[in-house]
Amino acid sequence: MTRLAQPTPSVSFPAVPPAADGSPTIVHLTSEYAPYARTGGLAEAVRGLATFQSRAGAAVVVFVPLYRTVRDHAPDLAPLGRPIAVELGFRSVEVRFFREVNSGPGPRVVFVDAPAYFNRSGLYGENGQDYPDNARRYAVFSRAVLDGITRLIAGPVLVHAHDWHTSLALMYMRTYSGLREHFASTPTVLSVHNAGYQGHFPESVMSDCGIPPEVYNWRMAEWYGRVNYLKTGLAFADVAVTVSPGHARELRTPDGGFGLHTTFQWLGDRFMGITNGIDQHEWDPARDDQITANYTREDTSAKVRCKAALQRSFGLPQRRRTPLFGMTGRMVTQKGLDLILNSHLVWNMDAQFVFLGQGEPRYERALTQLASARPNHVGVQLDFTDRLEHRLMAGADMFLMPSQYEPCGLTQMRAQRYGALPIGRRVGGIADTVEDDVTGFLFDPFTSGAFDHAISRALARFGDNAGWAKRMHVAMGRDFGWERSAERYARAYEKARHVAQSRS
Repeated sequence: MTRLAQPTPSVSFPAVPPAADGSPTIVHLTSEYAPYARTGGLAEAVRGLATFQSRAGAAVVVFVPLYRTVRDHAPDLAPLGRPIAVELGFRSVEVRFFREVNSGPGPRVVFVDAPAYFNRSGLYGENGQDYPDNARRYAVFSRAVLDGITRLIAGPVLVHAHDWHTSLALMYMRTYSGLREHFASTPTVLSVHNAGYQGHFPESVMSDCGIPPEVYNWRMAEWYGRVNYLKTGLAFADVAVTVSPGHARELRTPDGGFGLHTTFQWLGDRFMGITNGIDQHEWDPARDDQITANYTREDTSAKVRCKAALQRSFGLPQRRRTPLFGMTGRMVTQKGLDLILNSHLVWNMDAQFVFLGQGEPRYERALTQLASARPNHVGVQLDFTDRLEHRLMAGADMFLMPSQYEPCGLTQMRAQRYGALPIGRRVGGIADTVEDDVTGFLFDPFTSGAFDHAISRALARFGDNAGWAKRMHVAMGRDFGWERSAERYARAYEKARHVAQSRS
């Protein structure tokens, strides 16, 4: 079915020796990695974890597709060896591996080049539609990275796959004869960043994607008569992780498991929740060079200048005491846009709202119409930039996050660091990182009425200057660095090693 590529020492990574303690190289497989390819929090979460692990002394390599967007950030790429032929589903694909020239310290990023599949305008689709060959695209990537590991990395590895896009790699490792032998003792971890996206495809993709017929059963790949990539990865992973303890509990329930709750339950203690972190050096209003004025937890006086600049940027009147609510991210159903658009307060109260980010066309149109109807109260910017996100955090008084579900969420952590108190639904990572009426305001029912009630509570506290300053002080002092998750990731990796040893 496939031929295992032989190691090629001449193109290995001389700058990434094995870790001093002899631990395996951590290999991340991901469809997104900031800044090269990004649509949401996945890209930043994987980069944050990999960077922290590298700084802590681990040998870390990240594999990501060579999308067209990669060259916007890394125009100088160098090939790692000669092209190889990857055979999958009775078809051969020529694949090359590249690295960035002069990439500096940190994780080594390997770009997997299969132009017919990844040299496109979008990552997953265009004009609101998924690419019709996404099943094949990410099967090719998942299969190619395994040849990349054998060719480019010396010594033992631990494979850490992320979301459905890379899940098949764990299945190929355990079912293809050559790969099964080579990776017999290799520990594997699968991170579920968003179980709402699972990679569902018709049964007909199996032959084209090299999925063995024997894995198409209710315990592994089959899900209601379709192939489910995420379920397949969970079936073959030694350990599975989701991105907050609260969300791990939700995924084990019929209401919160997206149809996979029995799979998460079956994993038992091999499934755990570990909250993501943020780069607290990058997200620090005291040193952030992308905001109008710097301020600290001890002296937040300059935040008023950031607020005025944000109001100017969105064409809103500069009113110092008018409460300013911000929201940034993907404008999709999951993020609670329906609650916002049906909110009585958003449409009527004397406050200002700024929205930053792209998403579903219907929400983009609705927000634009809202801004037209309330030009002195609502500003919308669909073209997302990192700089504007930083400026939004620095200028907003409060941050909206009324999510239908939220596996972890990064923006509520950043907002607290900048003294913008989140108003969010008590789900997943929001519940794990926001303390109600202390560092933000939480609500439970997924209704506009409950959302409005949380806004009303926040506005009542906002009117008390001393009390609000105290809440800002507490929020800005919260530790959301990756260090707090290090011990739990170490335990997850150790658990995966034990499972791998028992299996081999």
